[in-house]
Amino acid sequence: MIKRIVEISSAKTWLSVKYGQLIIKQDGEQLASIPCEDIAVLLVDHRGTTYTHSVFTELLDAGAAVVLCNGNHHPAGMLLPLESNSVQTERFRLQIEAKEPVKKRLWKQIVQAKIKHQARIAGKDSDVYKSLMVLRPRVRSGDPSNIEAQASRKFWRVYLQDVTFRRNADGPPPNNMLNYGYTVVRAAVARALCSAGLLPSLGIHHRNRYNAFCLADDLVEPFRGFVESKVRDIFQNSGPVDDLDQPTKARLLEVLYEEVNIAGFRGPLMVGLHRTAASLQRCFAGEQKLVDLPEI
Repeated sequence: MIKRIVEISSAKTWLSVKYGQLIIKQDGEQLASIPCEDIAVLLVDHRGTTYTHSVFTELLDAGAAVVLCNGNHHPAGMLLPLESNSVQTERFRLQIEAKEPVKKRLWKQIVQAKIKHQARIAGKDSDVYKSLMVLRPRVRSGDPSNIEAQASRKFWRVYLQDVTFRRNADGPPPNNMLNYGYTVVRAAVARALCSAGLLPSLGIHHRNRYNAFCLADDLVEPFRGFVESKVRDIFQNSGPVDDLDQPTKARLLEVLYEEVNIAGFRGPLMVGLHRTAASLQRCFAGEQKLVDLPEI
């Protein structure tokens, strides 16, 4: 069964849990009752939301991720289960002890996959398609030349084709849609990593003492293309959206249910994330050399 993404973005919403069900109320009227075990991610994007303590504990016990956004609709924090895998301690050890050459090889693969996705989104008719595909094989172990950044500069220049666009988290639309989409996928990636018994804070490439989700930030890279494709479609059909409304958010959440192809698996992206996370764990254990990443 594919689990659900629950997004809260309306004022005066009250969340509680009763008999294992997440109860959603507004102005005293019950709007929904959802089994906690059916929820993958609870994303709260309104500061007027009220909770009972059991909302967090019950959802975490059920293996869900909880994402809390600030007034700018940016993620302010994320809650994840502490215990989500029966052999977690052993997998933590293997992850911590992973050698630098292993991590550099994995990062090279991730960057190459990201660049390939960028080239395909840009399209073969784009003037940067060929240059992106030329850059891809130049990525060396650990990407010491930062080919990733060079490719991104080329990609964003043609992302919206005839519209001048600069990727900036605080910039004008459709940056806001990209922010929201990335947040949702990042939360789903972090949840999949926890389910695989990995530490989302211990990254392959990303290192920041203040970031609890460095590994999630590593693994989200080859999945960004799905968000970027969806955002461009929305932008081209509806134009810029200054304030993300409910229909726009619903369309962005659809990314997690899009069909992906990962190492022979064909199914929803949210399920595929678990395939990728499990393969990463096998890489740390020395059972596999390359992580299973999506095609786009």
